Order: sequence, then structure tokens, then C-alpha cells
Amino acid sequence: MNIRGTTGLIAHIGYPTHAFKAPMIYNPYFEQAGIDAVVMPMGCKPEDYPAFLRLVFRLSNIRGALITMPHKVTTVGLLDEVSPTAQIAGACNAVRLGPDGQLQGDMFDGEGFVRGLQRKGLDLHGKRVLVVGAGGVGSAIAASLAAAGIGAIGLFDARAESAEALGQRLSQHYKTLDVRTGSNDPAGYDVVVNATPMGMNDGDELPMDVSRIAPGSFVGEVVMKTEMTAFLRAAQARGCAVQIGSDMLFEQIPAYLEYFGLPTTTPEVLRSVARLSY
Repeated sequence: MNIRGTTGLIAHIGYPTHAFKAPMIYNPYFEQAGIDAVVMPMGCKPEDYPAFLRLVFRLSNIRGALITMPHKVTTVGLLDEVSPTAQIAGACNAVRLGPDGQLQGDMFDGEGFVRGLQRKGLDLHGKRVLVVGAGGVGSAIAASLAAAGIGAIGLFDARAESAEALGQRLSQHYKTLDVRTGSNDPAGYDVVVNATPMGMNDGDELPMDVSRIAPGSFVGEVVMKTEMTAFLRAAQARGCAVQIGSDMLFEQIPAYLEYFGLPTTTPEVLRSVARLSY
């Protein structure tokens, strides 16, 4: 890839950076499509992040920023304008400059997750869904699932107040949605989502009792450090259909590209050129 003085910069900001997958997808696509831009990982610790976010947008060649853990929730309070989706999620994973230099933010994790389910033929209308993890990504997924017409949602987080606050935000925007908090028991749910780092590796504690997941349920994961996590393998052994973490990423990238004013593409093209490694 030829990086030169005209190259537009998309900052990929988080900490730590070793598990970042986005550069392995965006940059091969930019190279193949002849787009003069690059996604660059930038490790920024939480205590430095508020000042750094403002500074990085002082760069003359900045095209936008991808925001990941642990900064998605913090970002919302640092922006001048926040989309409705990001407001409900209480988190933001994309930042750009507005026409008057204002920092604008949106959230695409949930849209990517839902698009992945729908591409696999899952009709979400009226479904009962459990989301374990009410941080930035879990909140975004819950918001997008609600927008897709699910009938009921269970929310659980190790910090009970996080799940309760998300439940309140969802109830304010979706009056007919059945919202429950406080339990990670997956029994009775059509779709089960792990939006925590738990169950990433063999021997890890799993985010829920997998033996309670019905074999016909659909199970999704957000972790991208490895393709098939211990949690997904356990769910698959139960006979469940699964969605790996990177599916969410491939599905949301076309929306990101549009947001940053760059030529967009399809998940199929992105998969064909990606150079993912785990």
C-alpha cells in the first residue's frame, strides 16, 4: 500500500490495539479500489483519550475515527453532535468532522450485528432476545435489535445499573417492547448474544449457562480475537446456529465508509480482499 502526502487518515483509536481487525479489512480494500486512505491503529489510554480525540481531529488529512474499547461510552460526552442510535446505545464508534468543524458521532456496531443475522435468513420480528453485556457494543446491539422489531429483550451486565439504564433508554424509545433486566439465563430466548469478553479462550468462564440455551436458538458473539470462541463452540455443540464476531465488522464497514464520505462496497467484496489473521 502506497502511503503518501495526500493519503487520508482514519484513526482507529482504542487500548490495547493487539486485537484490532479493522486495518486488515479496510486497507486491502482501499488498495484494491485505488482509494487514497489508510486506517491506522492508535493506542490511547483512557486518561489521555479526551484530549487526544480533539487533537487528532486537528490534523488536516483526518477523514474520521473508528472508536473501540474502552472508549465507546466515553466518546458520547466528548462530541458536539450525537446520532439518535448512539444516544440510545449510550456509546459511539464513529466520529467525523461536520461542515463547521463540529465533532459528530454515530454507532454502527448494532447495525452490523443485525445485518449479519438478517443476511443469514433470520427474521427478527417478534423474537425474544437475550443480550449479556450492556457496555458500548451490547447497548448498540440492543438498540438495533429493538429497531428491527423484536418483541422482547432481556439485558444482563455484571454492573446491574448498566443493564437497568439501557433498559430505561430502550423503553423510552420503544414503548411496546418487553424489557427485562437482571438475569443471564438464556432459557426461552430465540436469539442469545454475548457482548462481553467472557468465553473468549478455552478455560474461560462462560457468560451464561450454555446448557440452558435451546438447540434451535441463534447465538451471536462480538469477540474478534479468535474466530470460534469457546462460547461459540459450546453453543454450536448444543446444535445452535452461530454468528462469529467478525461478521458484525464486515457488515458495518459499508455504513462506515458512507459516513466518512468514501466509496462504499459490499461485505462480499470486503471478505474477498481481507487479510485477517488471529
